[in-house]
Amino acid sequence: MAALYRTYRPQTFAEVVGQDHITRTLQNAVNSKRLAQAYLFVGPRGIGKTSTARILAKALNCQEGTSAEPCGKCDACLEIAEGRSLDVIEIDGASNNGVENIRDLRESAAYAPA
Repeated sequence: MAALYRTYRPQTFAEVVGQDHITRTLQNAVNSKRLAQAYLFVGPRGIGKTSTARILAKALNCQEGTSAEPCGKCDACLEIAEGRSLDVIEIDGASNNGVENIRDLRESAAYAPA
């Protein structure tokens, strides 16, 4: 049985609760095509960091086109939602904080997207 947080994880920016200022900022960035080079999601457990990051990844990789509202049905959206996309790497800062981890990350960033 899947964990509740995985079963009920938000799939769109509109479903993220309590982070309106963040989701609005990210939606505006996607819609205006003014994206930063990197985004760092920080905060206590359970506030939606991973969910928001995955929604942003879907918005940028959706096969229907870059939009603040990803379709959620194409292969790219489904792979990201299920955590099996080769182009989206989820990094936990608590366990990836050594020099060797950074070297591995830099090395893997050199490859073109699948």
